[in-house]
Amino acid sequence: MFGTLGRALGTLCAVPAATRSPAEALSEPLAADTASLSDQEKKQAAALMRVNHVGEICAQALYEGHALSTSDPDLRLFFMKAAQEEADHLAWTKERIDQLGGRVSLLNPFWYGGALAIGFLSGRFGDRTSLGFMRETERQVEAHLDSHLDALPDSDLASRQIVQAMKQDEQSHAASAEHRGASDLPKPVHWLMRASAKLMTKTAYHL
Repeated sequence: MFGTLGRALGTLCAVPAATRSPAEALSEPLAADTASLSDQEKKQAAALMRVNHVGEICAQALYEGHALSTSDPDLRLFFMKAAQEEADHLAWTKERIDQLGGRVSLLNPFWYGGALAIGFLSGRFGDRTSLGFMRETERQVEAHLDSHLDALPDSDLASRQIVQAMKQDEQSHAASAEHRGASDLPKPVHWLMRASAKLMTKTAYHL
C-alpha cells in the first residue's frame, strides 16, 4: 500500500522520468519542430497532449489497481510492467506539453483516484476480468490515439511521433492481455467505459 501511495505521489507531483524515449520505440530520431508551429497550432497540440497525459495517468492507475487486487505474483508483475510503460508515456507527454507551452490537467488527482478504484474493484471479480478491462482500455486508447493523429497539426512531427510510439505499446498491452486469457466484458461495461472516456477527453481538453 505504501508503495502504491509513493507511486501515486510520483505520478501526480514529481517530474516524470522515462526509462526509454519515443525515438527508441520507433527506431528513428525524434523530431524537434516546436519553433515552426504557430501559436494556434501549439495551443491545439498542447490540449491534445494534455488529454493523452490524462489518459496515461488513468491507465497507470488502473493497472496499479489491478496489481493490488490480484493474488497471482506473475500477473502482478505483468500489471506493474504495463504501469511502468504507461509511466514512460506520462513522461513523454509531460515533456511535450512543456515544450508547447501548455499545462497538465488540473483534475489529475481526481483522474488517478477514480482509475485506481476502478482497477481495484474490477479486479475483485477475478484476474480474467482485470485482463478484460486492460484489453478494452487499450483498444479504446488506440482508437483515441488514432483520432489524435488525425487532429494534430501536420507540422507537429514530434507530437505525432510520441502518439505513434504510445499506440504501439497499447497494441502490445491489448495483445498480451488477450494472450493471458482476458474475459469478454458485458456490453453495458463497454458503453460505460466509452462514456467515461468521452467525458474525460472533453474535460481534460480544457481543464
